[in-house]
Parts: sequence; C-alpha cells; structure tokens
Amino acid sequence: MRVVLLCHAATSAIRTAAFAGDEPLDERGLRQAAELAGRMPRADQVVRAPSLRCRQTATAVGLDSAAPDARLAGCDFGAWRGRTLDELVATTPDAVTAWLTDPAACPHGGESLSALLERAGRWLDSVPSGHTERGQPVRTVLAVADPTVIRAAVVHAIDARPRSIWRIDVTPLSQTVLTGSAGRWSLRSIGSPAEQL
Repeated sequence: MRVVLLCHAATSAIRTAAFAGDEPLDERGLRQAAELAGRMPRADQVVRAPSLRCRQTATAVGLDSAAPDARLAGCDFGAWRGRTLDELVATTPDAVTAWLTDPAACPHGGESLSALLERAGRWLDSVPSGHTERGQPVRTVLAVADPTVIRAAVVHAIDARPRSIWRIDVTPLSQTVLTGSAGRWSLRSIGSPAEQL
C-alpha cells in the first residue's frame, strides 16, 4: 500500500505563522495549486480533509472527486485559532510551554497533540486495502490534508516520540509518501512539489 499525503496550498495563517482555523487559500496558494493541475500521482482512492483550504486545494490540482474524510481534519487549536506563536509566548508563556512539552496538554481548549496523533494513526491504519469500483485492488491512496495531520501520520508511521512532530517540516503542496500497512508503515519521502515533479 502506498499513501500520498498532499499538504494543502498556502493560506494567510501559514504565511503569518498563525494557528489555523478554516481560512481559504490565499491568491498565491491558489495559483501555485493550479500549476499542479494534472500532475498529481495516480491513485486508486482520493480523499481530503473537510476544511475549505483542503477542498480548494483538491479542486485546484484537479482532484474534484476527492471525498471528504473527517478523520483528516486539521488539529483543533481552540482559542488559539488565528493567533501567532510569538503572540501567545508573549501573553501566555506557561500555556505554550505546557503545550510544547506535554502531548496531553490542551491549554487552548481544542485538541491535544496526543488526541491528534491517535486520530491520524487510526486513519492511517484503516486506509482501505480492499478493491476499487472496477474490482482492482486499492494500491495507492492520495489524501489532501493539513500539515499537522501529515506530521502526525509520519510520527505514527515511524513510531517516533510525540514531541518529534515539531521536528518534521511539511510545506504547502509538498507530498509525503508512506508505504506499508497497519502497524508496518515506512516513510518513503517528504518533498516539495518542485522536487517531486
């Protein structure tokens, strides 16, 4: 099984290093995604996170048929949505420290890192190994997702420590490729669109 995780295109939150809500792609992100139209890897199944930014990315790159999957939703940052890390460090440094050091901490009232890792791991381990509508085996799944979910899937795949999620760089429109099956995943590659085309 091959799972290709396509990170959504750039948004204002990415450009300002703010915690994401459900903002749309910015003009540049939309244009960059459109440049990739028709150049996505072939897949037996295509899914996407339910967010506006993932839906717009899927449409722009020509994956209109991507089915929404709630398990791919980006991390819920609760009260921190729209705020930058620098702003939070200046106003609530203890909360930020707790969040960065304790995977179970949830000072923003949204989703903890532990919960995100568990959700992404369950999704990855349940990736279909059945058959397509034409009776062919599902060998490749392409998913448009948020960077936090992609990082969480990588941490799960390589059985890394939860805090290592912050050491994985996932850029807009990058593709992360995992191979294997439930309990036996390997990280094949993480690369920018330019490197992969």
